Amino acid sequence: MNPSLQLILQLAILIFATKAAGLLSMRLKQPAVLGELLAGLILGPTVLGIFQWPVFAQGHTEEIVTALAEIGVILLMFMAGLEVDTGEMLKSGHIALGAGFLGVLVPLILGAGLSLLFNHALTGSIFIGLILTATSVSISAQTLLELGAIKSRVGVALLGAAVVDDVLGILLLSVFLAMTGADGGGNLIGVLAGMIAFFAVAIAFGLWLLPRLTHHIHLLPISEGVVSWAIVITLLFAFSAEAFGQVAAITGAFLAGVFLGRTHLRREIVRGMHTIAYAFFVPLFLVSIGLKVNARNLDGATVAFMLLLTLLAVVAKVVGAGLGARLARMPWADSLRVGIGMISRGEVGLIIASIGLQQGLIDANVFASVVMMVLLTTLVTPLLLRRVISHKESSHVEHIHTGARS
Repeated sequence: MNPSLQLILQLAILIFATKAAGLLSMRLKQPAVLGELLAGLILGPTVLGIFQWPVFAQGHTEEIVTALAEIGVILLMFMAGLEVDTGEMLKSGHIALGAGFLGVLVPLILGAGLSLLFNHALTGSIFIGLILTATSVSISAQTLLELGAIKSRVGVALLGAAVVDDVLGILLLSVFLAMTGADGGGNLIGVLAGMIAFFAVAIAFGLWLLPRLTHHIHLLPISEGVVSWAIVITLLFAFSAEAFGQVAAITGAFLAGVFLGRTHLRREIVRGMHTIAYAFFVPLFLVSIGLKVNARNLDGATVAFMLLLTLLAVVAKVVGAGLGARLARMPWADSLRVGIGMISRGEVGLIIASIGLQQGLIDANVFASVVMMVLLTTLVTPLLLRRVISHKESSHVEHIHTGARS
């Protein structure tokens, strides 16, 4: 079959299955995102192995779907950024710092300790601890959008803590690679300089130049000019964050959403980006997580390590980030919610694990355990968030239509 036809058919299957699973999950009074994640697990190599079906076996659809999924998570975090009130985020800055700092420190120590108990080398154990420091709040953001709580104190603090977590995690990873020589000699100063430069330029551009340019684009006779401009800015911010700032692309996309959300054209941007993101790209991101997992390859010892690693990953973030938020004088209940929202490791954890596998810091079995841990923490996060943030509790927050039907 023609490769283009293979891709067309596979995209149709993936998007239909994801949306159907999300609908079924909602009918069962669960977050739609839970069903969408499970759809990927079923379609992936663990059960059906869609990429190995004869009709797709000769093509390269897996690589294309993965690339489209990466755009999906970028757009998802942009949508979350659009809903953030910058004034409220600044007020929650001390909470974000506390939750982000302890949300990195506690998983690092506990993860390294667990690995040493399983007789892993010290270097590898520290690296496993670094994997556990990662946080990807894209799933939490999606769940908060569904619940209409993205603008709540918990939602704002959670998104701010995720940015702090991302920066600290990358700094620690860079220090570790520099000390072990795994990055070819180390470039810690370069990493720090890149981070500072990126945030300085992004903030200056986003606060002063971006609003004027967006207004100018709005006045031009371009079909869907503002939405196209929003896509360009989002992709450029995402690219610059990772290529120059050494932080995750989703952090750049989130910042782009925060800055464009402050403009008077926010409603028009939300309307256009919601359709593009939730009709095509975001479903591919959600389903792609399960597509990466092959639980059939796990042996007994690996399963035991994976289960303990997953349990530790959950506890470490809840305790670390939750305690950090509480020390910043956030109420206990809200601190618990922030901790739960930081559980998911997502693509950030997978990226760090991939670096370790390439550098020989972890082996294939540990990598498989990490992939399963990422999937399980991603699955459990929306369930726990749904438990601790009810619709009644978030009813005082403006209901955000953009996430109501993902």
